Amino acid sequence: MTTNFHLRPAEVDRDFGLLAAWFTRMEDEESTEAGLREEYERNKERVTLTMADNEDGKSIGFYWASRNKVDLERLDIYLYVTPDQRGRGVGRALYADVARLAASTGAKRMRVSVSDGSPADRSFAERRGFTEKRHHFGMSLDLAAFDDRPFEAVIERLKGEGFEFTSMDALGNTEEAQRKLYALNDSAAATTPGAEGEHPWASFEDFQKSVCQAKWYIPSGQMVVVDTSTGEWAALSAITRFDGKDYAYNLFTGVDPRYRNRGLGQAVKVTALRFARQVLKVDIVRTHHNFKNQPMIAIDRKLGYAMMPGTYLMEKVSE
Repeated sequence: MTTNFHLRPAEVDRDFGLLAAWFTRMEDEESTEAGLREEYERNKERVTLTMADNEDGKSIGFYWASRNKVDLERLDIYLYVTPDQRGRGVGRALYADVARLAASTGAKRMRVSVSDGSPADRSFAERRGFTEKRHHFGMSLDLAAFDDRPFEAVIERLKGEGFEFTSMDALGNTEEAQRKLYALNDSAAATTPGAEGEHPWASFEDFQKSVCQAKWYIPSGQMVVVDTSTGEWAALSAITRFDGKDYAYNLFTGVDPRYRNRGLGQAVKVTALRFARQVLKVDIVRTHHNFKNQPMIAIDRKLGYAMMPGTYLMEKVSE
């Protein structure tokens, strides 16, 4: 069975309320119209956003294709069709339009994430030449059951070795501090197991705009460990509470490669969890991992995190 439909460019005022609801369904996380507008305004020069409408003018699907800000030959894609319209050619038409966009812009790689609990979505991607690149999954910690006392000895040992546990707030959140935070984030992220050397940001200015100027950025929730003998920034753990959420989110915990295997990742993460409990006033903390990042997964399991559903990152490479 097929459906009569057509594709059209999305309109912010007309479509973003519905798109927020669809993103919430796709990602199992609440997305707001205001947040989606903010993200679009920040990145719209790189984004193509297309709706599929049926013959009655009702929207039944969309795609959001964004040229990656670091790898300009890559398109990052979200594609969605309402459950009642699947199998009727809508997804096929949306993907064909994305493929034409990729060809016209010179994109050699396309990436899309699909739920690891949805074989049909993975099959749709595989039939179009996508293969699994990474497996990401979530983890959740019940702070009410979390006892941080057993980890205090590690923190005290590290302090005795000359490491200072501080935060961006205590460091003044100056541009100089933000540049050091960027350098540590960039180095730690690119060398995380499974990252394959990919850098999340194109430059310091991109990091400053995407992170330090974001609404969710809390300087006191950006935990930093400094080696006082050298002044080097050794480890970090970033935590926040997004608007409207009843839980905190540990966005990233990383250690400079030169300082790994000394307990810094576990220690700085514990300080972030204390901040979540004492300042953010939440009972739950969530995070996410690349399945290949077994060292950090082991830390979270030791802290008491439980597994949550995840996603497969699928990639198609063109010649």
